[in-house]
Amino acid sequence: MAGSSAPPSSTSSHNNPSFLPDFPSRIPLTSDQVKHCTEALALLKNKLLDPHTIPQEFLHLQSNRITLSETTRRCNVALNSANLSKNRYRDVIPFDKNRVVLNSSSDYRSEALGYINASFISTSSPGTVSEFIATQGPLPHTYEDFWEMMIQYHCPAIVMLTKLVDNYKMVKCGDYFQSEDRPREFGNISLKCKWTKTTETSLVLQHLEVNHKEAEDTPLSVFHIQYPEWPDHGVPNNTLAVREILKRLYHLPPNLGPIVVHCSAGIGRTGTYCTIHNTIQRILAGDMSAIDIANTISVFRSQRTGMVQTQDQYIFCYEAIIDELEDLVSQQ
Repeated sequence: MAGSSAPPSSTSSHNNPSFLPDFPSRIPLTSDQVKHCTEALALLKNKLLDPHTIPQEFLHLQSNRITLSETTRRCNVALNSANLSKNRYRDVIPFDKNRVVLNSSSDYRSEALGYINASFISTSSPGTVSEFIATQGPLPHTYEDFWEMMIQYHCPAIVMLTKLVDNYKMVKCGDYFQSEDRPREFGNISLKCKWTKTTETSLVLQHLEVNHKEAEDTPLSVFHIQYPEWPDHGVPNNTLAVREILKRLYHLPPNLGPIVVHCSAGIGRTGTYCTIHNTIQRILAGDMSAIDIANTISVFRSQRTGMVQTQDQYIFCYEAIIDELEDLVSQQ
């Protein structure tokens, strides 16, 4: 796929090796990491032997979902009349306690309170695992705020798990990122595409540079990975592409900045990816509590309502984590 320029090869003097289009090399594991992966693999595979265990876990999660009245109480800023039009879906909004706050926003009204429909997502393993920002597919009038968020929080990567328009001609996400022919501008933001590549697994990779229009400092480099073939409310046919996303982000230091993950609403596919990524990272860091996937999702749901929406997505978390652990161990 042609981009604004040809993708650099792995031998080029590219200033960020994490943003190369080549398939990433395997990560060497320590003996402790191999041990952790092997133990986790056995425990997770054992769960799959009982056909009732995993569905029961998901049913328990569903029975503890937040109520509408509780959502209303905890999402005051999102429900402020100044911000309602910034929400793609009325019932998917960030909690006040961990919403992303913009220091600079295209909405200068004081009552807007730097609002964007985005939530910080993390588990209690600071420094060793990635933090995420889970957000909705940007709306045309929130493009500038989206990129302002990227710059303010130094986000190195975007994982986009949706098409712009689905097979039923429903708009799922605005086109906030494509700029192959020439730079794009969103208010005070300038966006350039350095290169684009489509992989054999249907991932669309882009190296983007974003900055304020008049700024003289170095622009923010952003690795944009789109997986358009993941169906809304569903799961992919296999785990290969999702695990390739993870492999392409392994090399980003967790302290570089949050990884932005979005689909359309920013909860189903988004929650599924965050769970897979977080679980693998924690196991590699020796945190064996990560095998309690239901607990991880419960924590994520306390930070953004509805993370991992369906039982199929819940089962897919197990499948992708098991497949990746097997891959990691077999490559050593």
